[in-house]
Amino acid sequence: MKGQWIGTLKGTNSGQVILNLDETDNGYEGVAYVHESGDELKGFAVFIKTPNKNSTFSITTSNIFPINPQTGLVETTENVKKRLSEELFLPKLINATFTLQNKALNIDWSTDVETSGSCIFQRRPHDATSQLVPKKLNWAQFKNFVSNLQDSSKLIFRGQNQPWLLRTGFHRTGRADLVRFRTEDIPVLHQKLSARTRHLFNLSHPPEFGAFLNLLQHPGYPMPMLDWTYSPYVAAFFAYRGLLLKNAKDALSDESVRIFVFNLGDWEQDFPQVLNLLSPYQHLSKGEFLAIENERMIPQQALTLISSIDDIEGYIHKWELQKGKRYLAAIDLPISERASVISELAYMGLHPGGLFPGLDGICEELKEKNFRY
Repeated sequence: MKGQWIGTLKGTNSGQVILNLDETDNGYEGVAYVHESGDELKGFAVFIKTPNKNSTFSITTSNIFPINPQTGLVETTENVKKRLSEELFLPKLINATFTLQNKALNIDWSTDVETSGSCIFQRRPHDATSQLVPKKLNWAQFKNFVSNLQDSSKLIFRGQNQPWLLRTGFHRTGRADLVRFRTEDIPVLHQKLSARTRHLFNLSHPPEFGAFLNLLQHPGYPMPMLDWTYSPYVAAFFAYRGLLLKNAKDALSDESVRIFVFNLGDWEQDFPQVLNLLSPYQHLSKGEFLAIENERMIPQQALTLISSIDDIEGYIHKWELQKGKRYLAAIDLPISERASVISELAYMGLHPGGLFPGLDGICEELKEKNFRY
Protein backbone atom coordinates (compact mmCIF):
# COMPACT_ATOMS: atom_id res chain seq x y z
CA MET A 1 0.00 0.00 0.00
CA LYS A 2 2.80 2.43 0.84
CA GLY A 3 4.47 4.48 -1.87
CA GLN A 4 3.29 6.53 -4.81
CA TRP A 5 0.28 5.54 -6.91
CA ILE A 6 -0.94 7.27 -10.07
CA GLY A 7 -4.57 6.81 -11.06
CA THR A 8 -7.35 8.08 -13.30
CA LEU A 9 -10.69 9.35 -11.99
CA LYS A 10 -13.87 7.80 -13.35
CA GLY A 11 -17.40 8.88 -12.47
CA THR A 12 -18.93 12.32 -12.12
CA ASN A 13 -15.42 13.79 -12.30
CA SER A 14 -12.45 12.94 -14.52
CA GLY A 15 -8.78 13.65 -14.14
CA GLN A 16 -5.60 12.37 -12.50
CA VAL A 17 -4.91 11.47 -8.88
CA ILE A 18 -1.44 11.30 -7.36
CA LEU A 19 -1.57 9.33 -4.11
CA ASN A 20 1.47 9.49 -1.80
CA LEU A 21 1.28 7.16 1.21
CA ASP A 22 3.83 6.50 3.97
CA GLU A 23 3.60 3.53 6.30
CA THR A 24 3.32 4.35 10.01
CA ASP A 25 3.19 2.17 13.13
CA ASN A 26 -0.57 1.77 12.98
CA GLY A 27 -1.51 2.33 9.34
CA TYR A 28 -0.77 4.63 6.42
CA GLU A 29 -0.89 8.37 6.07
CA GLY A 30 -0.30 10.81 3.28
CA VAL A 31 -1.98 12.95 0.69
CA ALA A 32 -3.94 12.54 -2.55
CA TYR A 33 -3.59 15.33 -5.12
CA VAL A 34 -6.64 15.49 -7.36
CA HIS A 35 -6.14 17.27 -10.69
CA GLU A 36 -9.43 17.46 -12.55
CA SER A 37 -9.61 17.43 -16.34
CA GLY A 38 -10.32 20.68 -18.13
CA ASP A 39 -8.16 23.00 -16.04
CA GLU A 40 -4.69 21.79 -15.07
CA LEU A 41 -4.25 24.68 -12.64
CA LYS A 42 -7.23 23.69 -10.53
CA GLY A 43 -7.35 20.84 -8.07
CA PHE A 44 -7.29 19.97 -4.42
CA ALA A 45 -5.45 17.89 -1.85
CA VAL A 46 -7.01 15.30 0.44
CA PHE A 47 -5.00 14.39 3.53
CA ILE A 48 -5.44 10.76 4.53
CA LYS A 49 -4.86 8.69 7.65
CA THR A 50 -5.92 5.06 7.61
CA PRO A 51 -7.28 3.16 10.65
CA ASN A 52 -5.12 0.07 10.03
CA LYS A 53 -2.94 -1.77 7.53
CA ASN A 54 -5.64 -4.03 6.11
CA SER A 55 -5.87 -4.54 2.37
CA THR A 56 -9.38 -3.06 2.49
CA PHE A 57 -10.49 -0.12 4.62
CA SER A 58 -12.79 2.90 4.55
CA ILE A 59 -12.18 6.48 5.64
CA THR A 60 -14.18 9.68 5.95
CA THR A 61 -12.21 12.90 5.88
CA SER A 62 -12.77 16.63 5.87
CA ASN A 63 -9.06 17.45 5.47
CA ILE A 64 -9.56 18.89 1.98
CA PHE A 65 -7.63 21.92 0.75
CA PRO A 66 -7.56 23.67 -2.64
CA ILE A 67 -4.51 24.08 -4.87
CA ASN A 68 -4.02 27.78 -5.46
CA PRO A 69 -3.91 28.26 -9.27
CA GLN A 70 -1.72 31.34 -8.85
CA THR A 71 0.98 29.81 -6.65
CA GLY A 72 0.56 26.15 -7.62
CA LEU A 73 0.62 25.19 -3.93
CA VAL A 74 -1.89 23.72 -1.50
CA GLU A 75 -3.32 26.51 0.67
CA THR A 76 -6.28 27.17 2.96
CA THR A 77 -9.69 27.63 1.39
CA GLU A 78 -9.98 31.15 2.84
CA ASN A 79 -6.65 32.22 1.36
CA VAL A 80 -7.47 30.90 -2.10
CA LYS A 81 -10.94 32.49 -2.08
CA LYS A 82 -9.34 35.89 -1.47
CA ARG A 83 -7.24 35.56 -4.61
CA LEU A 84 -9.87 34.17 -6.98
CA SER A 85 -12.50 36.22 -8.73
CA GLU A 86 -14.66 33.14 -9.37
CA GLU A 87 -16.46 30.88 -6.92
CA LEU A 88 -14.50 28.02 -5.39
CA PHE A 89 -16.36 24.70 -5.31
CA LEU A 90 -14.88 22.05 -3.05
CA PRO A 91 -16.42 19.11 -1.21
CA LYS A 92 -16.33 19.38 2.56
CA LEU A 93 -16.46 15.65 3.13
CA ILE A 94 -15.11 12.66 1.20
CA ASN A 95 -15.91 9.01 1.86
CA ALA A 96 -13.51 6.52 0.32
CA THR A 97 -13.00 2.76 0.36
CA PHE A 98 -9.51 1.48 -0.50
CA THR A 99 -8.96 -2.05 -1.83
CA LEU A 100 -5.53 -3.51 -2.61
CA GLN A 101 -5.71 -6.63 -4.75
CA ASN A 102 -3.16 -8.26 -7.07
CA LYS A 103 -0.79 -5.29 -6.70
CA ALA A 104 -3.48 -2.89 -7.96
CA LEU A 105 -5.16 -0.30 -5.76
CA ASN A 106 -8.79 0.68 -6.27
CA ILE A 107 -10.66 3.52 -4.54
CA ASP A 108 -14.41 4.03 -4.58
CA TRP A 109 -15.37 7.53 -3.44
CA SER A 110 -18.29 9.84 -2.84
CA THR A 111 -18.67 13.37 -1.49
CA ASP A 112 -21.21 15.59 0.26
CA VAL A 113 -21.77 17.50 -3.02
CA GLU A 114 -23.23 14.42 -4.77
CA THR A 115 -20.16 13.50 -6.77
CA SER A 116 -18.86 9.93 -6.83
CA GLY A 117 -16.82 7.46 -8.77
CA SER A 118 -13.77 5.23 -8.67
CA CYS A 119 -10.07 5.42 -9.29
CA ILE A 120 -7.79 2.56 -10.31
CA PHE A 121 -4.10 2.97 -9.55
CA GLN A 122 -1.07 1.21 -10.99
CA ARG A 123 2.67 1.54 -10.43
CA ARG A 124 5.93 -0.10 -11.43
CA PRO A 125 7.29 -2.64 -8.89
CA HIS A 126 10.07 -1.39 -6.64
CA ASP A 127 12.38 -4.23 -7.65
CA ALA A 128 12.03 -3.40 -11.35
CA THR A 129 15.15 -2.74 -13.39
CA SER A 130 15.59 -0.05 -15.99
CA GLN A 131 13.63 -0.60 -19.20
CA LEU A 132 15.99 1.53 -21.29
CA VAL A 133 17.72 -0.29 -24.14
CA PRO A 134 21.38 0.67 -23.57
CA LYS A 135 24.15 1.40 -26.00
CA LYS A 136 26.83 -1.20 -25.17
CA LEU A 137 30.35 0.21 -25.47
CA ASN A 138 33.82 -0.70 -24.26
CA TRP A 139 35.98 1.96 -22.63
CA ALA A 140 37.76 2.99 -25.86
CA GLN A 141 34.42 3.31 -27.65
CA PHE A 142 33.01 5.32 -24.76
CA LYS A 143 35.85 7.84 -24.95
CA ASN A 144 35.27 8.18 -28.68
CA PHE A 145 31.54 8.63 -28.03
CA VAL A 146 32.24 11.40 -25.51
CA SER A 147 34.62 13.23 -27.85
CA ASN A 148 31.96 13.31 -30.57
CA LEU A 149 28.95 14.36 -28.48
CA GLN A 150 26.69 16.92 -30.10
CA ASP A 151 25.25 19.73 -27.92
CA SER A 152 27.33 18.44 -25.00
CA SER A 153 26.56 21.59 -22.98
CA LYS A 154 22.95 20.36 -22.72
CA LEU A 155 23.87 16.95 -21.31
CA ILE A 156 24.35 15.64 -17.78
CA PHE A 157 25.46 12.18 -16.67
CA ARG A 158 24.91 9.70 -13.84
CA GLY A 159 26.91 6.54 -13.12
CA GLN A 160 25.50 3.45 -11.38
CA ASN A 161 26.98 0.03 -10.59
CA GLN A 162 23.91 -1.69 -12.06
CA PRO A 163 20.98 -0.84 -14.37
CA TRP A 164 18.74 0.13 -11.47
CA LEU A 165 15.58 2.04 -12.28
CA LEU A 166 16.05 5.79 -11.89
CA ARG A 167 14.63 6.51 -8.43
CA THR A 168 15.56 8.96 -5.70
CA GLY A 169 16.90 7.60 -2.43
CA PHE A 170 13.74 8.83 -0.71
CA HIS A 171 11.40 6.92 -3.02
CA ARG A 172 13.56 3.77 -2.94
CA THR A 173 12.69 3.41 0.75
CA GLY A 174 8.99 3.14 -0.11
CA ARG A 175 8.15 6.57 1.25
CA ALA A 176 6.28 9.05 -0.90
CA ASP A 177 4.72 11.79 1.26
CA LEU A 178 6.92 14.87 0.82
CA VAL A 179 4.62 16.91 3.10
CA ARG A 180 5.56 14.65 6.01
CA PHE A 181 9.22 14.73 4.93
CA ARG A 182 9.24 18.55 4.90
CA THR A 183 7.32 19.04 8.16
CA GLU A 184 8.80 16.17 10.21
CA ASP A 185 12.17 15.02 8.84
CA ILE A 186 13.71 18.34 7.87
CA PRO A 187 13.23 20.19 11.22
CA VAL A 188 14.76 17.28 13.16
CA LEU A 189 17.68 17.00 10.73
CA HIS A 190 18.29 20.74 10.95
CA GLN A 191 18.28 20.61 14.76
CA LYS A 192 20.70 17.67 14.91
CA LEU A 193 23.08 18.84 12.21
CA SER A 194 23.29 22.47 13.32
CA ALA A 195 25.50 21.37 16.22
CA ARG A 196 27.93 19.79 13.76
CA THR A 197 28.20 22.33 10.95
CA ARG A 198 30.14 25.57 11.02
CA HIS A 199 27.34 27.29 9.10
CA LEU A 200 23.84 27.70 10.53
CA PHE A 201 21.53 27.08 7.58
CA ASN A 202 18.58 29.44 7.21
CA LEU A 203 15.84 27.13 5.93
CA SER A 204 13.53 30.04 5.10
CA HIS A 205 16.06 31.22 2.48
CA PRO A 206 15.59 29.06 -0.67
CA PRO A 207 19.29 28.95 -1.73
CA GLU A 208 20.36 27.88 1.76
CA PHE A 209 17.48 25.41 2.05
CA GLY A 210 18.63 23.80 -1.19
CA ALA A 211 22.23 23.71 0.01
CA PHE A 212 21.09 22.03 3.24
CA LEU A 213 19.21 19.34 1.31
CA ASN A 214 22.19 18.73 -0.92
CA LEU A 215 24.48 18.41 2.11
CA LEU A 216 22.23 15.68 3.55
CA GLN A 217 22.34 13.73 0.30
CA HIS A 218 26.02 12.82 0.47
CA PRO A 219 26.16 11.18 3.95
CA GLY A 220 23.36 8.91 2.82
CA TYR A 221 20.12 10.32 4.22
CA PRO A 222 17.38 9.35 1.72
CA MET A 223 16.46 12.50 -0.19
CA PRO A 224 13.97 13.19 -3.01
CA MET A 225 16.95 13.99 -5.23
CA LEU A 226 19.32 12.33 -7.70
CA ASP A 227 23.00 13.27 -8.05
CA TRP A 228 24.26 14.00 -11.57
CA THR A 229 27.43 15.50 -13.04
CA TYR A 230 28.34 17.58 -16.06
CA SER A 231 31.32 15.26 -16.67
CA PRO A 232 30.87 11.88 -18.40
CA TYR A 233 34.18 10.79 -16.85
CA VAL A 234 33.06 11.61 -13.31
CA ALA A 235 29.95 9.55 -14.07
CA ALA A 236 32.21 6.67 -15.20
CA PHE A 237 34.12 6.89 -11.92
CA PHE A 238 30.88 6.53 -9.94
CA ALA A 239 29.71 3.71 -12.18
CA TYR A 240 32.80 1.65 -11.31
CA ARG A 241 33.27 2.96 -7.77
CA GLY A 242 32.86 0.38 -5.01
CA LEU A 243 33.22 -2.65 -7.26
CA LEU A 244 35.94 -5.04 -6.09
CA LEU A 245 38.76 -5.69 -8.53
CA LYS A 246 38.50 -9.45 -7.98
CA ASN A 247 34.79 -9.42 -8.77
CA ALA A 248 35.44 -7.32 -11.87
CA LYS A 249 38.04 -9.83 -13.11
CA ASP A 250 35.61 -12.70 -12.57
CA ALA A 251 32.68 -10.85 -14.13
CA LEU A 252 30.86 -12.44 -17.02
CA SER A 253 31.32 -10.85 -20.41
CA ASP A 254 27.80 -9.40 -20.40
CA GLU A 255 27.98 -7.89 -16.89
CA SER A 256 28.14 -4.13 -17.00
CA VAL A 257 27.89 -0.82 -15.21
CA ARG A 258 25.58 1.91 -16.42
CA ILE A 259 25.89 5.58 -17.31
CA PHE A 260 22.70 7.58 -17.87
CA VAL A 261 22.81 10.49 -20.31
CA PHE A 262 20.08 13.11 -19.83
CA ASN A 263 19.39 16.05 -22.13
CA LEU A 264 18.76 18.59 -19.40
CA GLY A 265 18.92 21.52 -21.80
CA ASP A 266 15.90 20.35 -23.77
CA TRP A 267 14.10 19.22 -20.60
CA GLU A 268 14.46 22.67 -18.98
CA GLN A 269 13.19 24.29 -22.15
CA ASP A 270 10.15 22.02 -22.42
CA PHE A 271 9.04 21.75 -18.78
CA PRO A 272 8.74 24.18 -15.84
CA GLN A 273 11.37 23.69 -13.16
CA VAL A 274 9.85 23.43 -9.67
CA LEU A 275 12.06 23.74 -6.59
CA ASN A 276 9.34 23.62 -3.94
CA LEU A 277 9.20 20.24 -2.17
CA LEU A 278 5.52 20.73 -1.45
CA SER A 279 4.42 21.09 -5.06
CA PRO A 280 1.31 18.96 -5.72
CA TYR A 281 2.42 18.31 -9.30
CA GLN A 282 4.76 15.70 -10.71
CA HIS A 283 8.05 17.26 -11.72
CA LEU A 284 11.73 16.62 -12.37
CA SER A 285 13.69 19.82 -11.78
CA LYS A 286 17.28 20.99 -11.86
CA GLY A 287 18.87 22.18 -8.64
CA GLU A 288 22.27 23.88 -8.58
CA PHE A 289 22.87 24.77 -4.96
CA LEU A 290 25.44 26.73 -3.02
CA ALA A 291 28.37 24.56 -1.96
CA ILE A 292 28.00 25.45 1.73
CA GLU A 293 29.85 22.90 3.92
CA ASN A 294 29.98 20.72 0.81
CA GLU A 295 33.45 20.56 -0.74
CA ARG A 296 32.55 17.63 -2.99
CA MET A 297 30.26 19.54 -5.33
CA ILE A 298 32.97 21.46 -7.21
CA PRO A 299 35.45 18.65 -8.08
CA GLN A 300 32.54 16.35 -8.95
CA GLN A 301 31.05 19.03 -11.28
CA ALA A 302 27.83 18.11 -9.54
CA LEU A 303 24.24 19.13 -9.85
CA THR A 304 21.03 17.66 -8.52
CA LEU A 305 17.66 16.75 -9.97
CA ILE A 306 14.83 17.16 -7.46
CA SER A 307 11.72 15.07 -8.03
CA SER A 308 8.32 14.31 -6.53
CA ILE A 309 8.12 11.23 -8.77
CA ASP A 310 8.70 7.62 -7.80
CA ASP A 311 9.10 6.21 -11.32
CA ILE A 312 11.27 8.93 -12.90
CA GLU A 313 12.23 6.80 -15.87
CA GLY A 314 8.60 6.03 -16.70
CA TYR A 315 7.68 9.71 -16.35
CA ILE A 316 10.41 10.77 -18.78
CA HIS A 317 9.41 8.05 -21.25
CA LYS A 318 5.79 9.21 -21.17
CA TRP A 319 6.84 12.69 -22.23
CA GLU A 320 9.24 11.33 -24.84
CA LEU A 321 6.29 9.62 -26.52
CA GLN A 322 4.14 12.76 -26.32
CA LYS A 323 6.85 15.16 -27.50
CA GLY A 324 8.45 12.86 -30.08
CA LYS A 325 11.85 13.59 -28.53
CA ARG A 326 14.46 11.64 -26.63
CA TYR A 327 15.63 13.03 -23.31
CA LEU A 328 17.18 9.98 -21.61
CA ALA A 329 19.65 7.36 -22.85
CA ALA A 330 21.84 4.70 -21.23
CA ILE A 331 25.33 3.42 -21.92
CA ASP A 332 26.59 0.13 -20.48
CA LEU A 333 30.31 -0.43 -19.97
CA PRO A 334 31.86 -3.85 -19.16
CA ILE A 335 32.65 -4.50 -15.50
CA SER A 336 35.71 -6.48 -16.62
CA GLU A 337 37.46 -3.25 -17.68
CA ARG A 338 37.28 -1.76 -14.19
CA ALA A 339 41.02 -1.84 -13.42
CA SER A 340 42.12 -0.04 -16.58
CA VAL A 341 39.26 2.49 -16.39
CA ILE A 342 39.92 3.42 -12.76
CA SER A 343 43.66 3.72 -13.50
CA GLU A 344 43.06 6.01 -16.49
CA LEU A 345 40.56 8.14 -14.58
CA ALA A 346 43.14 8.58 -11.81
CA TYR A 347 45.56 10.06 -14.38
CA MET A 348 42.80 12.54 -15.23
CA GLY A 349 42.65 13.54 -11.56
CA LEU A 350 39.41 11.67 -10.98
CA HIS A 351 40.22 9.63 -7.89
CA PRO A 352 38.70 9.47 -4.39
CA GLY A 353 41.28 11.83 -2.86
CA GLY A 354 40.29 14.54 -5.34
CA LEU A 355 36.57 13.90 -5.62
CA PHE A 356 35.98 13.45 -1.87
CA PRO A 357 38.06 16.08 -0.04
CA GLY A 358 38.75 14.91 3.49
CA LEU A 359 39.70 11.77 5.39
CA ASP A 360 37.15 9.51 3.70
CA GLY A 361 38.47 10.34 0.23
CA ILE A 362 42.11 9.80 1.20
CA CYS A 363 41.31 6.48 2.89
CA GLU A 364 39.29 5.30 -0.11
CA GLU A 365 42.12 6.21 -2.47
CA LEU A 366 44.73 4.36 -0.40
CA LYS A 367 42.39 1.39 0.02
CA GLU A 368 42.13 1.20 -3.77
CA LYS A 369 45.93 1.23 -4.03
CA ASN A 370 46.87 -1.11 -1.16
CA PHE A 371 44.04 -3.65 -1.15
CA ARG A 372 43.58 -4.32 -4.83
CA TYR A 373 43.82 -8.11 -4.56
